[in-house]
Amino acid sequence: MADAGESPAAKRARHEAIGARALAQCRGYGKLILFGEHFVVYKVPALVGAVAAYTDCDCEFLEEPGLTVIDERPAVPHYKVKKADEAQEAIQLTLKHLNVDTTKRGVKLTFGGDLCAVSGIGASAAQVVALARAVGRALPLKMSEDEINAAGYEGEKGYHGTPSGIDNTAATFGGVLRFCRTDGAPIFEKKKLREPIRIVYASTGITASTTTVVGDVRAKKEADEAWFAGLLTKYEALLKRGESALDAGDVNALGKCLDENHALCQELTVSCPELDALVDAARSAGAIGAKMSGTGRGGLMIALTPSAAVQDKVKEALSKLAPQVWTTFLA
Repeated sequence: MADAGESPAAKRARHEAIGARALAQCRGYGKLILFGEHFVVYKVPALVGAVAAYTDCDCEFLEEPGLTVIDERPAVPHYKVKKADEAQEAIQLTLKHLNVDTTKRGVKLTFGGDLCAVSGIGASAAQVVALARAVGRALPLKMSEDEINAAGYEGEKGYHGTPSGIDNTAATFGGVLRFCRTDGAPIFEKKKLREPIRIVYASTGITASTTTVVGDVRAKKEADEAWFAGLLTKYEALLKRGESALDAGDVNALGKCLDENHALCQELTVSCPELDALVDAARSAGAIGAKMSGTGRGGLMIALTPSAAVQDKVKEALSKLAPQVWTTFLA
């Protein structure tokens, strides 16, 4: 119990500390796809790593009906404007899944955190997973991690139509995951890495629509099933080698597999000149593997770096071309 004679400043500090602890429990993490963009939609495995950066959410119930959303997330220019309608739909779908009716009870949501919203990082999944955690805490409603993940998947439909589920799973559970979509619940397992993996990732500054790009890939597949089947066969063999390299801690072999996956993304037509330029620059600066990551046609690329010195060098090189560059560890 707090001291009844505590000063206003001490009381304010105590309340801020309580609020910080509450927000720490209401997070969704960003992600980077190592292997499997677009192929994962067709029920083959992918490998994904959650980053340390997160979105958090504060949920407050109000007497007056209605929904108020305050979005304080850092973001690349125009991202939140372009995604505004999708974000609204995603929030409504998540609230509906959790049986929250804002026509009967008001809800104020405040989103923040240090995850920069940019195409490819899983910002939408981080947002709805954080929202699900915050609503569960505010009701209160005891929810398992699987239930949080399910709520996040429902919210992702607002952004992506028919999401694969990989982003919300990474946002919920963190770590490096092997993920496979099924007709029912997805199958996933956490990977145990021998050592943390040093990554540099950079933004093209282009915000892409996942729904549009996935739909375009689907149309190309339906127009030429043999072409897509050939790429899928190449990918499945690549994934096997990439996962073996990851399990063995062989970063050089892992890097070569990342390079091959980027080439497959180029054949899928989901890369773009801006992504290719960043991938080439990273390799020239010493990265032992680099590829686009996520939706493509904008968004992000990632580079695998074997040491802190190379990580710094690659970051410096990419900073000359990209509007935003970050470093992280996958662990």
